[in-house]
Amino acid sequence: MNDNKKRIFGIIGKPLTHSFSPVYFNQKFESENINAEYLKFELPDIGDLMEVVSEYSNLSGLNVTIPYKEQVIPYLDDIDDDAKKIGAVNVIKITRGKGKDLKFKGYNSDCPAFANSLRPLLTPDCKKALILGTGGAAKAIHQGLINLGIEPTYVSRTAGENRITYNDLNEEVMSTHSIIVNCTPVGMYPHEDQCPTIPYELLTPNHICYDLIYNPDTTLFMKKAEAHRATVKNGLEMLLLQAFESWRIWNS
Repeated sequence: MNDNKKRIFGIIGKPLTHSFSPVYFNQKFESENINAEYLKFELPDIGDLMEVVSEYSNLSGLNVTIPYKEQVIPYLDDIDDDAKKIGAVNVIKITRGKGKDLKFKGYNSDCPAFANSLRPLLTPDCKKALILGTGGAAKAIHQGLINLGIEPTYVSRTAGENRITYNDLNEEVMSTHSIIVNCTPVGMYPHEDQCPTIPYELLTPNHICYDLIYNPDTTLFMKKAEAHRATVKNGLEMLLLQAFESWRIWNS
């Protein structure tokens, strides 16, 4: 293989110790005989991004993780509609024009990955959803639900616009919102003995309880939901679909 033609991909953020992407993509490139390499770029500051771009002339795409999903936006030439609505970017496609002219377009892969993961579980009765948490991941889930034609409502410890509190989760709210998505880190390893404080006794077989956490495989949130015969799913498939979506974007 001619290394001069090797495509370079990577991830920017800090820290990147536990990033899933490098292992996934480099195994993909090796198994499918793709002349490419995926690198980790742990940047002390988002301003260091252009140094990476200038150093790797074959850089074709980047994933973006904490804390740069919002900070990277001013460096982009264009941004996908969903990413614009979410206010966060985690995939950048790099295209080259004449000479050294580079164009950067930002996308958010969380949104379609979640929607594609949830879609097979949906029934015609799935009209409304509760999103536990209001962080960056929750915003992507919010847009994913809208794209599926489902009305989302945030649940937080404090009230606000389009936001209710955990104390507001009464029988009426729980019965009319058949989808509940945990976008908080509550229940993540090593705190498997914790779960969001929702009224699990009000769950029914008509509910779908989706946890973005994938370690552990079955969170306490999911176990309590299963006890009331709700449908449950963790975030592992979404993680894989995010990688698929990144690859699709970079090669479209």
